[in-house]
Amino acid sequence: MKQDEPVIYEICIKGQLDTRWSDWFDGMTICNHDDGFTILRGPCVDQSALFGILTKIHTLNLTLISVEQKRTEAM
Repeated sequence: MKQDEPVIYEICIKGQLDTRWSDWFDGMTICNHDDGFTILRGPCVDQSALFGILTKIHTLNLTLISVEQKRTEAM
């Protein structure tokens, strides 16, 4: 992976999040699962962008379950 390429992240939160929140989460894909968890998936250009997403999760008082870095080829 080149240094200037965005990194793909999967962020799991507890609860269901309406897909209309996608724009607020910088265009990340929102996928709700039947088990009551939601996955936010998409690129972050740097650590600051990732921290911004995590801050938004905190602002909404959502429970963060996990943050996983994915390979860019998996997008």
